[in-house]
Amino acid sequence: MTDPSRRLLLGTPSNQAKDFRQLLATAKARPGEVRWATSGLASLGHIMLEQIMQSTQVQITHVPYKGGGQQLNDALSGQFEILSTNAGPAVMQQIKAAKLRALAVGAPARLDTLPDVPTLAELGIPAANVSSLFGVFAPARTPAPILERLNAEINHALALPDMRSRLEATDNVPQGGKASDFAKQIADESQNNARIIRAAGIQMN
Repeated sequence: MTDPSRRLLLGTPSNQAKDFRQLLATAKARPGEVRWATSGLASLGHIMLEQIMQSTQVQITHVPYKGGGQQLNDALSGQFEILSTNAGPAVMQQIKAAKLRALAVGAPARLDTLPDVPTLAELGIPAANVSSLFGVFAPARTPAPILERLNAEINHALALPDMRSRLEATDNVPQGGKASDFAKQIADESQNNARIIRAAGIQMN
């Protein structure tokens, strides 16, 4: 069972680019001057950044934070040009107030709440078009019948209109499905992320 949360690429008050292509043009013209904040080293936002730099041959400075609270406050005060973060009520509120500008979204499709904002896949960088995954886990030795029952109950809950509407209201996409499919999705993503981390030489402090 997975519940992906869409990733947003946002321009802060320090960013002059009106869209993603202008952002790349700025980064190409002034290598290293564009600063991209994420929630930390080897985070999903950092991996997106590395994918974009590899695909477009631009140089962008990574600004890693430890979590998201201070990151959003600093974004609003223009401490850097670009912020990558999960879509959510607090972030959407700042976009609606025109304090942050949505440049792109990492998701299978555009957000209903931001229909004019393209996905990174639409912008020609499908490898960076990633989203956060949320799921339910159990201890490794949990008996199969219990896992199957849990999976069935969770899928049933995700199919309820009230549950779906609550998740979709926060720009999450309830998927459900087989536990084996979720396990494969995690394994594939882990291998891909490990490849990017090795290629970029990312090291944890």
